[in-house]
Amino acid sequence: MPRKEKKQARSSPGNNLGPEENKGTVPELEEFSQESPPLEEPETTVLPEQKEFYKVPRRFGSIPVDELPLGCDREKQYYVIYPRISLPFQRVERISFGHPEFEPNRLFFGDNLHVMRMLPSNSIDLIYIDPPFFSGKQYNIIFGDANEVRSFSDIWEGGMPGYLTWMNARLLEMKRLLKPDGTIYVHLDQHAVHYVKVEMDKIFGYDAFRNEIVWWYRRWPSTAPLFQKDHDTVLVYDKGKARVWNQPYQALSAATLKRFKGKQVRGETTKEVLENNSPGAPMHDVWNDINHVLGANPERIGYPTQKPEGLLDRIISASSNKGGVVADFFCGGGTTPAVAQRLNRRWIACDNSRIAVAITADRLTKQVMKPEGGSKTVQHLITPTPDISVEHWGIYEVPSLTKLSNVEFRQFVIAAYNGRLASTDDAVHGYKDGVPLYVGPASQDEKVTKDAVLDFAKALVTKKGKNRGTMLAWSFADSAVKASQRIEAESSVTVDLVKIALVQIESHEFRSHIVSRHKEYADLLAFILPPEVRISHKRVGPKTYEFDISESASMNPGGKVMNVQWDFDFEGRFASTRGYSFIRGDKGNPTLTVTYEFPGAGKWKVACKVQDDRGGEKTEVFDMSVS
Repeated sequence: MPRKEKKQARSSPGNNLGPEENKGTVPELEEFSQESPPLEEPETTVLPEQKEFYKVPRRFGSIPVDELPLGCDREKQYYVIYPRISLPFQRVERISFGHPEFEPNRLFFGDNLHVMRMLPSNSIDLIYIDPPFFSGKQYNIIFGDANEVRSFSDIWEGGMPGYLTWMNARLLEMKRLLKPDGTIYVHLDQHAVHYVKVEMDKIFGYDAFRNEIVWWYRRWPSTAPLFQKDHDTVLVYDKGKARVWNQPYQALSAATLKRFKGKQVRGETTKEVLENNSPGAPMHDVWNDINHVLGANPERIGYPTQKPEGLLDRIISASSNKGGVVADFFCGGGTTPAVAQRLNRRWIACDNSRIAVAITADRLTKQVMKPEGGSKTVQHLITPTPDISVEHWGIYEVPSLTKLSNVEFRQFVIAAYNGRLASTDDAVHGYKDGVPLYVGPASQDEKVTKDAVLDFAKALVTKKGKNRGTMLAWSFADSAVKASQRIEAESSVTVDLVKIALVQIESHEFRSHIVSRHKEYADLLAFILPPEVRISHKRVGPKTYEFDISESASMNPGGKVMNVQWDFDFEGRFASTRGYSFIRGDKGNPTLTVTYEFPGAGKWKVACKVQDDRGGEKTEVFDMSVS
């Protein structure tokens, strides 16, 4: 039998988005946090027994029945094929809406399985996911950056069993994250929905299944020799018997009103009672009143799998209350957090594409602060609107790290190295497997010197009684390397100099705790640089200018520019101009040259935000005179 789920106190309403950001660190530190439980005791989730459901009729004899989800180990669950690794979160940005006193909503860039494993149990009211459909590898690659491509390659290895195993590991984590009265909605199409339902019956329990929602939408007619495929399916499961439920209604049909026409109820005709007092008929499970985001729809961002806000509005309103926490771990262009924010819910969102995270942050900022057309009036003001914390897991921005204090930098590096911090000690900053650690300066311009090596070696021998130590730094002076070699040759003290490289970690030692747990985990940890952004512009008509960033380049090995966002009326907070957030040309390549007509002549401040396919991002702001 699986181990019982660890009991955890239910999160309070004011702290549903995760533990305190910097538990165990200096109070002012906001750039990163380490929130993972110990690796030695992975937290497992209760799976339903369902003995009667899987009972084999005696007349069939003894036949094998698999009661566990595909790929699941009875004791260690998915920690066998997807081992847990410990890496900190890095906060790269906090988008402020003027209420710093409230806990921010959280937007994550990283592998959602590992992000979820760092979030607290029983903390989310509602989860909606629109995961990759099992309908073709290329169809699911939306944004095209390297992390998205790599992830989807993993999904498709092994066909349907590989897809289901990949999904099951994540669904089991989502069950752990849901509150006892929480609900999960899983959006799929005909290619895999029936297979996933069988797996969800094993994970959540057959009795926890609540609905199979058919989203029936309009599309162009097909000439294929089959019935027109015009729907997706949304599976709905509860975590427990009690759940949040706000009954949605639909308008009464004309046939219903006609049938009761003329009948009397307490002096009124039934038709009048129905029209004036009834909320309508309970919403059925075939939704044919919400269409795809098409053409000039103001919601449209530009990628083919975008889901309409009306769909999420119905789901979030029905299965969560104001102030509740809504999560989407495949957030794409941000429809779920955008609707949750508008409906006064707290939210958590995650995606493995840096472009998707940038588009989501931009969409949410525009929703709250600035509508289209250059107007300075507020579009949707939610009072109060919490800030947005944009956080990275595993792929870290170097410039943000170099701005940390040396103490903060030590904390981050030791956490990423899977070590533990030492008590206040000038020479030894932490330990890993009992080996003392030293962390160099946060600045990349400062190399570790010979004197630092000698002082560390002396501390090992005289203060700690150790004959081994590890020094972690951006770079080392030649004199430091020679000093280390001399110490190793002349004494029993060995000092390993481990270099943290940019983008690709040159030292195998720094990533050993990741690669040793899974050979394919090496790419989960990277240090990245922002792209170099070069912008030129020229006047092509009255108040109309052409902007070109084709000379821009990724500074990360093998990287290339993958997306450009433009804000032609920058007011201190980036909010892209409509139609200039996700622009694609032929064969899905990013559009690097755009034309824009300004509303009026005069001085304008323009911002350009560029993302590369390795996770790097940079914003350039400049002034221009429009004639």
